[in-house]
Amino acid sequence: MSDFKGKLFVFSAPSGSGKTTIVRHLLKQERLGLEFSISATSREPRGEEVDGTDYYFINKEEFIQKVKKEEFVEWEEVYHDLFYGTLKTEVERIWASGKHVIFDIDVVGGLRIKKKFPEETLAVFVKPPDINELIRRLKNRGTESDDKIKMRVAKASVEMALAPQFDTVIKNYDLQVALKEAEELVADFLKQ
Repeated sequence: MSDFKGKLFVFSAPSGSGKTTIVRHLLKQERLGLEFSISATSREPRGEEVDGTDYYFINKEEFIQKVKKEEFVEWEEVYHDLFYGTLKTEVERIWASGKHVIFDIDVVGGLRIKKKFPEETLAVFVKPPDINELIRRLKNRGTESDDKIKMRVAKASVEMALAPQFDTVIKNYDLQVALKEAEELVADFLKQ
């Protein structure tokens, strides 16, 4: 890892909770000095996603090889044969640029980062208003089948149970309020 040891900001939530919208907003706040950690995944790109911008898209076999070589800060088989993880080189790259790392990451991966870097990490759980709103948001994306949506909703209840293990919870009932709260949390943690 680099000599500069910045902060790590983990934003985790069930799919459709608004974490990506919050993270994108925070990245636009230049005063915070954040850079997005691009996750690696074994899944295929969706819609307009770009390799090296949205994710590092690598096949399952290559992903497993990188796991064996311990090239990940954290990784998870999120769904059967569908892997996500954070490459060590990604955190090193961001810290080498003198920036703080922000993650838009699944719940289990977020908790693993917090465990590995307890002092440097602020772990934030983004809570959706309710399951019906979550379903509506996932359907409105138009990127996934009904079966995938059902799978994500089933997983959401398990993820919601892990919320108390995070440093703080943002309730995303009103997006503008959630964005302001996220900004304040990050700014306060940077002062520590």
